[in-house]
Amino acid sequence: MTVHIGAKKGDFAETVLMPGDPYRAKWAAETFLSDVRLVNEVRGMLGFTGTWNGHRVSIQGSGMGMPSLSIYANELIRDFDAQTLIRIGSCGGMQPSVKVRDVIIAMTATSVTTPSSTIFRDVNFAPTADWTLLRNAVAAAEAQGITPHVGGIYSSDTFYDERPDLNEQMVRHGVLGVEMEAAELYTVAARFNRRALAVLTVSDHLQTGEALPSEDRERSFGEMVEIALAAAFA
Repeated sequence: MTVHIGAKKGDFAETVLMPGDPYRAKWAAETFLSDVRLVNEVRGMLGFTGTWNGHRVSIQGSGMGMPSLSIYANELIRDFDAQTLIRIGSCGGMQPSVKVRDVIIAMTATSVTTPSSTIFRDVNFAPTADWTLLRNAVAAAEAQGITPHVGGIYSSDTFYDERPDLNEQMVRHGVLGVEMEAAELYTVAARFNRRALAVLTVSDHLQTGEALPSEDRERSFGEMVEIALAAAFA
């Protein structure tokens, strides 16, 4: 048990999927896992453990933004010995070639700042995904008939961003999409020598203004869960 996770030793599996929304964690656990049980509900941030194809898996909500994600990633690693952490969530598309409903598998995650920034001081650390997970995720997506976008994303620390000039530079430098958590997840995982990946669905687009209807989001989210599970246990 930790300050933010009210579970016991052994309640969490070594592989943890991390959606931001705790109710998406509940939906994913009930939809894709067998023998599911609730292992955390502190502050309403739900966590579940079950099995997928005979493998133990946990799904824990992370909340919105890098500070919240950092709390759960640190505690899952340090206190519950999580070895593989995969973010599954939505993002905003930034490139014209990236369409709403597309899947992005994040190789790198650029940020202005993260909760870990003060550790590095003068160094601009480059947060990257685990190569094996990334390779497995691409293969899993293609096996589903999905051609994912693979490359860099931008992890923003603000949702209501008033820096159009910054977004323009992200687009100019080939950034595929924007979300709010992956850069810190990759950094924390690197610190503890663990595996991390972010698999994202494009729910809206910064250039076109198009947005995925709410009724379609669950189906697209399911594709991400399947890709993440296959990548973890390939």
